[in-house]
Amino acid sequence: MLHSWLDHWDEQRARRGEEAKKATDFVLDAERAFPGAKKAASIEEFCVLADSALADPAFFDEPSGSGQGFEREEGWLRFPSGISTDIEANNVVRAKITEGGSLDRAMVVFHHWNASARSRQIANFFSLFGVTVVEIAMPYHFERSRPGSAHADYMLSPNLGRTIQSFRQGVWDGRKLIAWLKSQGYREISVLGMSLGSWVAGLVAAHDPAVTKASLFLTGGSLADMVWTGRATRSIRDSLVPEIELTDLRRAWGPLNLENYVHSLARSDLDLHVVLAKRDKVVLPELSERFMQMLKEAGARPNILELNCGHYSLAIPPYILFAGLSLKRFLS
Repeated sequence: MLHSWLDHWDEQRARRGEEAKKATDFVLDAERAFPGAKKAASIEEFCVLADSALADPAFFDEPSGSGQGFEREEGWLRFPSGISTDIEANNVVRAKITEGGSLDRAMVVFHHWNASARSRQIANFFSLFGVTVVEIAMPYHFERSRPGSAHADYMLSPNLGRTIQSFRQGVWDGRKLIAWLKSQGYREISVLGMSLGSWVAGLVAAHDPAVTKASLFLTGGSLADMVWTGRATRSIRDSLVPEIELTDLRRAWGPLNLENYVHSLARSDLDLHVVLAKRDKVVLPELSERFMQMLKEAGARPNILELNCGHYSLAIPPYILFAGLSLKRFLS
């Protein structure tokens, strides 16, 4: 009976989230995703550019000399994003800092898609144990929202190029913040990503050697498969299905697929922690299981916690308590 109630609760949450989402046009927009590229005339041309970006180890490296412009005031950090978009508010990053009282550990938190507020409970809880928590605003969220938008539709959409640009921007912003934290003297840097934020956090951890611990909540490896099969992305799939096959979408979004970076995530100086939901309809369990298997085959030994709840019901007791305590042990 409990599990039936959980499934119903998750479905109700998914329906409420669906109300603001509408199907939009399928767009390639290669020149937005790959600076310097010419306009792609076909899906195949876009995929060739994506293949090149995936093979480029510097694709997620922000250009040097971009560490200026940080302003800190009353628990907030503000700095310019490394990528300039046509939404002015999105070009300035804000992060909430909750001090842990020492320079031993800092954790950068990447929230879930369409989050309406930062998680004060997470920040307050971990700061009690000496961890400085920095909650960054991902592209098109919070203070960076697109004026007039009902949700963060520019972060993840059937516009293939803008989606890549948004994730790349999120990774650049996160790495820029981590470099600032290191300059302030923090010795151990960890990242926590939740749902869509786990993709950004995972990309950051895969590309930034300053990250020593990564915790990924509700992650699934292949962004293309998650969007194609997930309960929360039906409006995007409706726009994709008439225009592109899943095999091509996997290739087009190859630079965003964490499965393509398992060897970087399996490096010896990075510890991994993963929290999964067995009843997840947003990030299907088979996607998570495939990703975990690939990590293990690459030599990683992720600390995995599987809970018998859904994607949204992870946020309610007792599941969120189990997840929080597991993360606390991992960080300790």
